Amino acid sequence: MRSLLALVFLLLLGVPACAQVRIKDIADVQGVRENQLIGYGLVVGLHNTGDSLNNAVFTRESLVGMLERLGVNTRDLEAKLQTKNVAAVMVTAELPAFARNGDRIDVAVSSLGDATDLTGGTLLVTPLLGADGEVYAVGQGAVATGAVAASGASASVTRGVPTAGHIANGATVEKEVPFHLDRSKSLYLSLRNPDLTTAERIRAAIDAAVGPIARVTDPRTVVLDLAGRDPISTLATVEDLRVVPDDPAVVVIDEASGTVVMGANVRISTVAIAQGNLTVRVTETPQVSQPGAFSNGTTTTVPRTNIQINDHHANKLALVAGTVTLRDLVASLNALGIGPRDLITILQSIKAAGALQADLEVR
Repeated sequence: MRSLLALVFLLLLGVPACAQVRIKDIADVQGVRENQLIGYGLVVGLHNTGDSLNNAVFTRESLVGMLERLGVNTRDLEAKLQTKNVAAVMVTAELPAFARNGDRIDVAVSSLGDATDLTGGTLLVTPLLGADGEVYAVGQGAVATGAVAASGASASVTRGVPTAGHIANGATVEKEVPFHLDRSKSLYLSLRNPDLTTAERIRAAIDAAVGPIARVTDPRTVVLDLAGRDPISTLATVEDLRVVPDDPAVVVIDEASGTVVMGANVRISTVAIAQGNLTVRVTETPQVSQPGAFSNGTTTTVPRTNIQINDHHANKLALVAGTVTLRDLVASLNALGIGPRDLITILQSIKAAGALQADLEVR
């Protein structure tokens, strides 16, 4: 784990702190977004791995309703339906921005009842609704799970999740989301990581390349005034401009995995660090004592106890100078032989002492 942490730090240190990035990689155009779709459907053709109709009442009712729409009356036989080749599923998809009628999109299929495997099943025609209740796409096709499930009398093996799958290009767009980008008189750039300095740098880069059309309204938003300009060509020019984003000073700690990630702008004030723990190891090694030949003795067990105490007396107090860089901080902590778990405790203690000039996020 220590070598893995050192490798991560080296990779972080090897990335230039002033790397330029395209505006399109750090900001989105407001209004140009995906929309979530959801629907309820039936998967048929399963090999005795579908829902138990006695337990999943909604599956039975859906099956009967579907057959009635196709002209098959099964109401009188509803109680006798025992098939396990059908499963009720929820179908989800994301409608991309500017999707047109007839476009194909991927869908995800997830079991609702007690079905054990959707592999090999076929999703029947399923309307996919948006948040407004309108149908925007219709899904249908063979379900692929990518999972393997096998069982015998006394053992079973399952690899992956056989009750959830997907259908590539499994839905056809039936309704478009209206958004006329070419008619826009103003556009809003939304920063993915809100920062006032970054927003101001974006404004300066746009004004220098295109003209004085940009203004910053808040740390997340840069407004483009497109009066008298072609929105498409202007946006194409703007999104390819490069700026240097300002990174906040943040230390992120994941205690579950022992991962520590530091931003390049992390600084600490002058602080002295000492790390060491008292370790007591008690080892019991019982030994068997055998009596001599032709003697009247008995075999017995003799206890043997070994106690070792390590107070880490070789560890020394280290002084870390004020306003050091990330490279200096990592080098100082590595010189103490500090592991990931101890590093987390030290960083939390430095923050508690007010010497860590960065936000500390513990997850």
